[in-house]
Amino acid sequence: MAKAPVLTPQAEDFPRWYQDLINKAELADNGPVRGTMVIRPYGYGLWERMQQEMDARIKKAGARNAYFPLFIPQSYLTREAEHVEGFAPELAIVTHGGGKELEEPVVVRPTSETIINEYFSKWVRSYRDLPLLINQWANVVRWEMRPRVFLRTTEFLWQEGHTAHATYEEAREYAAYIQRDVYADFMTDVLGIDVVLGRKTPAERFAGAVNTLTLEGMMRDGKALQMGTSHELGTNFAKAFHTGYLSREGRRELVWQTSWGSSTRMVGGLIMAHGDDHGLRVPPRLAPVQAVVLAVKEDEAVLTAARSVGERLNAAGIRTEVDDRTDTPFGRRAVDWELKGVPVRIEIGPRDLEQGTAMLARRVPGGKEPVAIEVLPTLLPAILEKDQAALLRESRDRRESSTTEAASVEEAAEAAAAGGWARIAWSALGPAGEARLAERGVSVRCLVAEDGSVPDSDDAPGNVALVARAY
Repeated sequence: MAKAPVLTPQAEDFPRWYQDLINKAELADNGPVRGTMVIRPYGYGLWERMQQEMDARIKKAGARNAYFPLFIPQSYLTREAEHVEGFAPELAIVTHGGGKELEEPVVVRPTSETIINEYFSKWVRSYRDLPLLINQWANVVRWEMRPRVFLRTTEFLWQEGHTAHATYEEAREYAAYIQRDVYADFMTDVLGIDVVLGRKTPAERFAGAVNTLTLEGMMRDGKALQMGTSHELGTNFAKAFHTGYLSREGRRELVWQTSWGSSTRMVGGLIMAHGDDHGLRVPPRLAPVQAVVLAVKEDEAVLTAARSVGERLNAAGIRTEVDDRTDTPFGRRAVDWELKGVPVRIEIGPRDLEQGTAMLARRVPGGKEPVAIEVLPTLLPAILEKDQAALLRESRDRRESSTTEAASVEEAAEAAAAGGWARIAWSALGPAGEARLAERGVSVRCLVAEDGSVPDSDDAPGNVALVARAY
């Protein structure tokens, strides 16, 4: 009899494969309240690495970390009409506290533009206070009707940046810098996902923004995932909260603002962009554990060698863990590490030790080969970089081969239904065509210029709409 697969095959049932992997790789569990999640240590380790890489890029962009309250007076949200209208269906509102009805209900933050603007209006007095560049790592709550772990949860973790600038041009360039030099740099160079940078259509724009820049990734089932967004807010929130400054010329001016965010949704993107029927495949630059050294059997010499190799690899700057749990069958341990997607597995048994070798298993391309133990610290860095590049190349090749040119709404919808993306001239689609696609569960993920760059405006000549089904 054929052995049952550990995971449901992707080709058989992609959503079930996704849930199987989250469970069996010990990434997360469903929380006790519908739509919430418990992130397990290995899953949180992936998020921590994402935080570290992103935080370094955010700080390089000049933003500093701060923290704002979880609870926001409901009156704050009503000041910016488009914003509150956009978030109204998702709000969680607290009406009682300490056994009493509150004088004013408070909203559990869905995002922090309103409360941060309340304080920006206090902190900004003159042009000398600008630009004001703030980021916070926090949790937010948006009541989700169709939850899916990591992708759409009622509570999720994220970073949200909020900035105030003296001019429209400065704010616009900063929003573009975040999209390009923070998000895209991280997603391509660390996550190994070939994201498309584009501009959202007015129908898909963030509530209260004048422009939304997005990064869209193709998952292995051909659907799109919005990986992060950067918004130009114009002066919409500045008007509502009277956030202004005294210019060099002594005139009272409104600030121009941006906000931008990425979340634990990126963990879901990592799973669906790189995972295969054997489990996760974690890009080496991201991996909390880049190499695991497994002692095959309970043998003192083997255990000593495994621990020594682990020490040498860690000293060489390779994030390494030693698995010396020889009371657990070796096969089970190997499968567990494969599920977790650790890039390199180094297996050492008595016979390997006699020959001065270890069995080297690479998760990305697959396969095993014997390697001299002594060369591992110098050999692995190049292997890890090669496998990192391979994942990005796979991601790019998948997107390019699964994107077709369409001349009509029908052709675009058919391409999306077949599990791919379509490119169609925005002039041929327009808002009316976008609405027709939406009726078929297909959306315009973003607008790009003919050369693939980010357009300067919604209706720039030559704009192309990227169309897909999405998570």
